[in-house]
Amino acid sequence: MLKIKNILVSQPQPEGTKSPYFDIATKYDVNIVFRPFIKVEGYTISEFTKQKIDIASYSAIVFVARTGVDHFFRIAKDGKVKIVPEMKYFCLNESFAFYIQKYIKFRKRKIFSATSGKMNDLFALLEKHETEKFLFILPETSNEEVDKFLSQSTLKYDKAFMYRTVNNEFAKNEKFDYDMIIFFSPFGIHSLIKNFPKFEQGEMYFGCLGTAAAQAIKDSGFRVDLEVPNPQFSSITLALEDFIQKNQKGSKK
Repeated sequence: MLKIKNILVSQPQPEGTKSPYFDIATKYDVNIVFRPFIKVEGYTISEFTKQKIDIASYSAIVFVARTGVDHFFRIAKDGKVKIVPEMKYFCLNESFAFYIQKYIKFRKRKIFSATSGKMNDLFALLEKHETEKFLFILPETSNEEVDKFLSQSTLKYDKAFMYRTVNNEFAKNEKFDYDMIIFFSPFGIHSLIKNFPKFEQGEMYFGCLGTAAAQAIKDSGFRVDLEVPNPQFSSITLALEDFIQKNQKGSKK
């Protein structure tokens, strides 16, 4: 059994000094490197205008990811779009709603958020406002949950694609000597293969969050050693700590 010493977490490093990842690194004397395999790239104004969407003609904006908030207001600013004060905004949770206030002044009954942070609750909220004309802010690859909901919905809506996920390339001289990699989306595993076409997993451990990421790993011919959620853990950090603890007890190298 390969002893885990170096872990690559394919996400940006957490802000601040407190994080379960930092606690794990200290407690188990492992090195955790934060290095996203993917990055988000915003649409240019010319790319957006090809969609022929008049933002001002909508009465409500729907955000399904915080990234969408930043790119919506960037596009609006760069495109000199005048957003009416009466515009309504719908999002997944309360913290999301507070983030929107980075760009607009809060007004009662202007920002609406789902109570649980789940897509189904957001969809139920939208249906309570069926008289609105919605504009969904989405990534280039869209969103399966959103697409399924809209295909069955009677809401008046359009989709606006404002950003895309692209490969975050590794430099030729960049070290890649990890014992474990944690993935968070299918894009991560696709990026790994693109960066390292001849990559072989060997004894390296693969962990992931989400069934989509797990399936992408398997479809690519690799082994999933830690998949979350599972019957024991819903948190990737709790599952990772348990995995490392068992690894250190059983490893011989």
